[in-house]
Amino acid sequence: LLMGFLLQVGHEPLPPTVGRNVLGRKVLYLPGFFTYARHIVEVDGKRGLFRGLTPRLISSTLSTITRGSVKKAFPLEDMEHVSNKDDVKTSLRKVVKETSHEMMMQCVSRVVSHPLHVISMRCMVQFVGREVKYSGVFSAIGRIFKEEGILGFFVGLVPHILGDVIFLWCCNLLAHFINTYAVDDNFSQASVIRSYTKFVMGIAVSMLTYPFLLVGDLMAVNNCGLRAGLPPYAPAFTSWIHCWRYLSAQGQLFRGSSLLFRRAPVPAACFPID
Repeated sequence: LLMGFLLQVGHEPLPPTVGRNVLGRKVLYLPGFFTYARHIVEVDGKRGLFRGLTPRLISSTLSTITRGSVKKAFPLEDMEHVSNKDDVKTSLRKVVKETSHEMMMQCVSRVVSHPLHVISMRCMVQFVGREVKYSGVFSAIGRIFKEEGILGFFVGLVPHILGDVIFLWCCNLLAHFINTYAVDDNFSQASVIRSYTKFVMGIAVSMLTYPFLLVGDLMAVNNCGLRAGLPPYAPAFTSWIHCWRYLSAQGQLFRGSSLLFRRAPVPAACFPID
Protein backbone atom coordinates (compact mmCIF):
# COMPACT_ATOMS: atom_id res chain seq x y z
CA LEU A 1 0.00 0.00 0.00
CA LEU A 2 2.64 2.52 1.09
CA MET A 3 5.18 1.51 -1.50
CA GLY A 4 2.74 1.78 -4.39
CA PHE A 5 1.82 5.33 -3.45
CA LEU A 6 5.44 6.40 -2.92
CA LEU A 7 6.18 5.22 -6.44
CA GLN A 8 3.25 7.26 -7.68
CA VAL A 9 4.64 10.47 -6.19
CA GLY A 10 8.02 9.66 -7.73
CA HIS A 11 9.92 9.01 -4.50
CA GLU A 12 12.99 7.01 -5.51
CA PRO A 13 15.36 6.90 -2.52
CA LEU A 14 17.47 4.12 -4.04
CA PRO A 15 19.61 4.47 -7.17
CA PRO A 16 18.81 2.49 -10.32
CA THR A 17 20.89 -0.54 -11.16
CA VAL A 18 22.22 -1.73 -14.49
CA GLY A 19 20.59 -4.82 -15.91
CA ARG A 20 19.90 -6.45 -19.24
CA ASN A 21 16.66 -6.74 -21.15
CA VAL A 22 15.49 -9.78 -23.12
CA LEU A 23 17.69 -8.71 -26.04
CA GLY A 24 20.77 -8.59 -23.83
CA ARG A 25 21.09 -4.81 -23.94
CA LYS A 26 22.09 -2.88 -20.84
CA VAL A 27 19.26 -0.87 -19.30
CA LEU A 28 18.66 0.93 -16.01
CA TYR A 29 16.20 -0.68 -13.62
CA LEU A 30 14.67 1.04 -10.61
CA PRO A 31 14.41 -1.00 -7.38
CA GLY A 32 11.61 -3.54 -7.39
CA PHE A 33 9.02 -4.50 -4.79
CA PHE A 34 11.22 -6.41 -2.35
CA THR A 35 14.17 -3.98 -2.45
CA TYR A 36 11.90 -1.01 -1.89
CA ALA A 37 10.03 -2.80 0.92
CA ARG A 38 13.34 -3.57 2.67
CA HIS A 39 14.25 0.12 2.49
CA ILE A 40 10.95 1.13 4.12
CA VAL A 41 11.47 -1.40 6.91
CA GLU A 42 15.03 -0.11 7.48
CA VAL A 43 13.81 3.47 7.77
CA ASP A 44 10.45 3.02 9.51
CA GLY A 45 10.38 -0.53 10.81
CA LYS A 46 7.79 -3.08 9.77
CA ARG A 47 4.98 -0.79 10.96
CA GLY A 48 6.04 1.65 8.27
CA LEU A 49 4.67 -0.67 5.62
CA PHE A 50 1.19 -0.06 7.03
CA ARG A 51 1.13 3.74 7.10
CA GLY A 52 -2.31 5.05 6.26
CA LEU A 53 -3.91 1.63 6.67
CA THR A 54 -6.55 2.67 9.23
CA PRO A 55 -8.16 5.45 7.14
CA ARG A 56 -7.90 3.22 4.06
CA LEU A 57 -9.81 0.44 5.84
CA ILE A 58 -12.44 2.93 7.01
CA SER A 59 -12.69 4.27 3.47
CA SER A 60 -13.19 0.77 2.05
CA THR A 61 -15.79 -0.03 4.71
CA LEU A 62 -17.72 3.17 3.98
CA SER A 63 -17.58 2.38 0.27
CA THR A 64 -18.97 -1.13 0.79
CA ILE A 65 -21.74 0.03 3.13
CA THR A 66 -22.71 2.85 0.77
CA ARG A 67 -22.89 0.56 -2.25
CA GLY A 68 -25.09 -1.84 -0.31
CA SER A 69 -27.38 0.95 0.87
CA VAL A 70 -27.73 2.44 -2.62
CA LYS A 71 -28.39 -0.99 -4.11
CA LYS A 72 -31.10 -1.62 -1.53
CA ALA A 73 -32.65 1.82 -2.03
CA PHE A 74 -32.58 1.57 -5.83
CA PRO A 75 -32.88 -2.15 -6.68
CA LEU A 76 -32.26 -3.27 -10.23
CA GLU A 77 -34.90 -5.65 -11.50
CA ASP A 78 -33.51 -8.90 -12.84
CA MET A 79 -33.40 -9.44 -16.58
CA GLU A 80 -32.88 -12.67 -18.46
CA HIS A 81 -29.42 -13.28 -19.89
CA VAL A 82 -29.50 -12.73 -23.64
CA SER A 83 -26.63 -13.83 -25.84
CA ASN A 84 -28.27 -14.68 -29.15
CA LYS A 85 -27.29 -12.32 -31.98
CA ASP A 86 -30.96 -11.95 -32.94
CA ASP A 87 -31.52 -10.21 -29.58
CA VAL A 88 -28.54 -7.85 -29.65
CA LYS A 89 -30.67 -4.76 -29.00
CA THR A 90 -32.30 -6.36 -25.95
CA SER A 91 -28.96 -7.58 -24.68
CA LEU A 92 -27.28 -4.20 -25.15
CA ARG A 93 -30.16 -2.47 -23.39
CA LYS A 94 -29.67 -4.83 -20.45
CA VAL A 95 -25.94 -4.04 -20.29
CA VAL A 96 -26.57 -0.29 -20.45
CA LYS A 97 -29.14 -0.50 -17.68
CA GLU A 98 -26.91 -2.60 -15.42
CA THR A 99 -23.88 -0.40 -16.07
CA SER A 100 -25.84 2.77 -15.35
CA HIS A 101 -26.99 1.30 -12.05
CA GLU A 102 -23.45 0.17 -11.18
CA MET A 103 -22.09 3.60 -12.12
CA MET A 104 -24.54 5.31 -9.77
CA MET A 105 -23.51 3.05 -6.89
CA GLN A 106 -19.82 3.56 -7.60
CA CYS A 107 -20.07 7.35 -7.84
CA VAL A 108 -22.01 7.68 -4.59
CA SER A 109 -19.67 5.33 -2.72
CA ARG A 110 -16.65 7.19 -4.10
CA VAL A 111 -17.95 10.54 -2.87
CA VAL A 112 -18.70 9.16 0.60
CA SER A 113 -15.38 7.36 1.03
CA HIS A 114 -13.07 9.89 -0.65
CA PRO A 115 -12.37 12.06 2.43
CA LEU A 116 -10.86 9.05 4.21
CA HIS A 117 -8.94 8.20 1.04
CA VAL A 118 -7.38 11.69 1.08
CA ILE A 119 -6.36 11.24 4.72
CA SER A 120 -4.84 7.84 3.94
CA MET A 121 -2.78 9.27 1.08
CA ARG A 122 -1.46 12.09 3.24
CA CYS A 123 -0.58 9.77 6.11
CA MET A 124 1.43 7.61 3.72
CA VAL A 125 3.24 10.38 1.87
CA GLN A 126 4.63 11.76 5.13
CA PHE A 127 7.26 9.04 4.80
CA VAL A 128 9.03 11.18 2.19
CA GLY A 129 9.60 14.23 4.39
CA ARG A 130 9.47 12.43 7.75
CA GLU A 131 6.54 14.64 8.81
CA VAL A 132 3.95 13.95 11.50
CA LYS A 133 1.34 16.48 10.42
CA TYR A 134 -1.32 13.79 9.93
CA SER A 135 -1.00 11.41 12.86
CA GLY A 136 -4.56 10.17 13.29
CA VAL A 137 -7.93 10.07 11.57
CA PHE A 138 -9.73 12.57 13.82
CA SER A 139 -6.83 15.01 14.07
CA ALA A 140 -6.42 14.82 10.28
CA ILE A 141 -10.12 15.61 9.77
CA GLY A 142 -9.79 18.66 12.01
CA ARG A 143 -6.61 19.85 10.33
CA ILE A 144 -7.96 19.53 6.78
CA PHE A 145 -11.21 21.29 7.72
CA LYS A 146 -9.30 24.12 9.41
CA GLU A 147 -6.75 24.64 6.62
CA GLU A 148 -8.74 23.83 3.47
CA GLY A 149 -12.40 23.72 4.41
CA ILE A 150 -14.89 21.13 3.15
CA LEU A 151 -13.36 21.11 -0.34
CA GLY A 152 -10.09 19.85 1.12
CA PHE A 153 -11.72 16.47 1.69
CA PHE A 154 -12.57 16.12 -2.00
CA VAL A 155 -9.34 17.06 -3.79
CA GLY A 156 -8.68 14.54 -6.53
CA LEU A 157 -12.28 13.32 -6.54
CA VAL A 158 -13.07 14.28 -10.15
CA PRO A 159 -10.33 12.21 -11.86
CA HIS A 160 -11.17 9.26 -9.62
CA ILE A 161 -14.84 9.38 -10.60
CA LEU A 162 -13.99 9.84 -14.28
CA GLY A 163 -11.68 6.83 -14.10
CA ASP A 164 -14.39 4.75 -12.41
CA VAL A 165 -17.02 5.72 -14.98
CA ILE A 166 -14.77 5.11 -17.99
CA PHE A 167 -13.64 1.79 -16.52
CA LEU A 168 -17.19 0.55 -15.95
CA TRP A 169 -18.52 1.47 -19.38
CA CYS A 170 -15.50 0.27 -21.34
CA CYS A 171 -15.22 -2.98 -19.42
CA ASN A 172 -18.91 -3.87 -19.59
CA LEU A 173 -19.44 -2.84 -23.22
CA LEU A 174 -16.28 -4.57 -24.46
CA ALA A 175 -17.22 -7.75 -22.59
CA HIS A 176 -20.73 -7.57 -24.04
CA PHE A 177 -19.59 -7.16 -27.66
CA ILE A 178 -16.96 -9.90 -27.33
CA ASN A 179 -19.46 -12.31 -25.78
CA THR A 180 -22.06 -11.44 -28.42
CA TYR A 181 -19.98 -11.41 -31.60
CA ALA A 182 -16.84 -13.43 -30.84
CA VAL A 183 -18.21 -16.29 -28.74
CA ASP A 184 -20.47 -18.77 -30.54
CA ASP A 185 -23.36 -20.18 -28.53
CA ASN A 186 -22.83 -23.55 -30.21
CA PHE A 187 -19.35 -23.81 -28.68
CA SER A 188 -19.39 -26.22 -25.73
CA GLN A 189 -17.26 -23.94 -23.52
CA ALA A 190 -19.08 -20.72 -24.44
CA SER A 191 -20.47 -20.14 -20.95
CA VAL A 192 -17.04 -20.67 -19.37
CA ILE A 193 -15.39 -18.22 -21.75
CA ARG A 194 -18.10 -15.63 -21.13
CA SER A 195 -17.60 -15.92 -17.38
CA TYR A 196 -13.96 -14.85 -17.77
CA THR A 197 -14.39 -12.19 -20.45
CA LYS A 198 -15.35 -9.39 -18.07
CA PHE A 199 -12.47 -10.27 -15.74
CA VAL A 200 -9.93 -10.12 -18.57
CA MET A 201 -11.42 -6.89 -19.91
CA GLY A 202 -11.21 -5.45 -16.40
CA ILE A 203 -7.45 -6.04 -16.27
CA ALA A 204 -6.92 -4.49 -19.70
CA VAL A 205 -9.14 -1.45 -19.11
CA SER A 206 -7.68 -0.81 -15.65
CA MET A 207 -4.31 -0.19 -17.27
CA LEU A 208 -5.86 2.33 -19.65
CA THR A 209 -7.63 4.20 -16.84
CA TYR A 210 -4.63 4.09 -14.48
CA PRO A 211 -3.65 7.75 -15.24
CA PHE A 212 -6.93 8.90 -13.67
CA LEU A 213 -6.05 7.01 -10.48
CA LEU A 214 -2.55 8.45 -10.48
CA VAL A 215 -3.69 12.04 -11.02
CA GLY A 216 -6.40 11.72 -8.37
CA ASP A 217 -3.95 10.39 -5.79
CA LEU A 218 -1.36 13.06 -6.57
CA MET A 219 -3.94 15.83 -6.25
CA ALA A 220 -4.88 14.46 -2.81
CA VAL A 221 -1.43 15.38 -1.48
CA ASN A 222 -0.47 18.27 -3.75
CA ASN A 223 0.25 21.60 -2.09
CA CYS A 224 -1.09 20.44 1.30
CA GLY A 225 2.02 21.41 3.23
CA LEU A 226 3.77 18.05 2.94
CA ARG A 227 7.14 17.82 1.24
CA ALA A 228 6.10 15.25 -1.35
CA GLY A 229 3.36 17.58 -2.59
CA LEU A 230 5.65 20.54 -3.14
CA PRO A 231 8.63 21.32 -5.42
CA PRO A 232 10.97 19.72 -6.29
CA TYR A 233 8.72 16.64 -6.22
CA ALA A 234 5.87 18.35 -8.04
CA PRO A 235 4.63 21.83 -8.92
CA ALA A 236 1.69 23.28 -7.00
CA PHE A 237 -0.96 22.18 -9.48
CA THR A 238 -3.88 24.52 -10.10
CA SER A 239 -6.18 21.68 -11.18
CA TRP A 240 -6.16 17.99 -11.98
CA ILE A 241 -5.94 18.86 -15.67
CA HIS A 242 -2.74 20.82 -14.94
CA CYS A 243 -1.40 17.74 -13.14
CA TRP A 244 -2.37 15.49 -16.07
CA ARG A 245 -0.64 17.74 -18.60
CA TYR A 246 2.49 17.95 -16.47
CA LEU A 247 2.75 14.17 -16.11
CA SER A 248 2.01 13.70 -19.80
CA ALA A 249 4.78 16.11 -20.79
CA GLN A 250 7.16 14.20 -18.51
CA GLY A 251 6.05 10.83 -19.88
CA GLN A 252 4.98 9.83 -16.36
CA LEU A 253 1.25 9.11 -16.71
CA PHE A 254 1.84 5.46 -15.79
CA ARG A 255 4.32 6.12 -13.00
CA GLY A 256 3.93 3.57 -10.23
CA SER A 257 1.76 1.20 -12.26
CA SER A 258 4.35 -1.57 -12.00
CA LEU A 259 6.12 -2.88 -8.90
CA LEU A 260 8.46 -5.25 -10.71
CA PHE A 261 10.98 -4.79 -13.54
CA ARG A 262 10.68 -1.03 -13.42
CA ARG A 263 12.78 0.29 -16.25
CA ALA A 264 14.10 3.80 -15.64
CA PRO A 265 14.02 6.29 -18.51
CA VAL A 266 17.49 7.78 -18.78
CA PRO A 267 16.40 11.44 -18.45
CA ALA A 268 14.27 10.66 -15.38
CA ALA A 269 16.27 7.83 -13.86
CA CYS A 270 16.85 9.68 -10.62
CA PHE A 271 14.29 11.54 -8.56
CA PRO A 272 15.01 13.92 -5.68
CA ILE A 273 15.58 12.12 -2.42
CA ASP A 274 16.81 14.84 -0.09
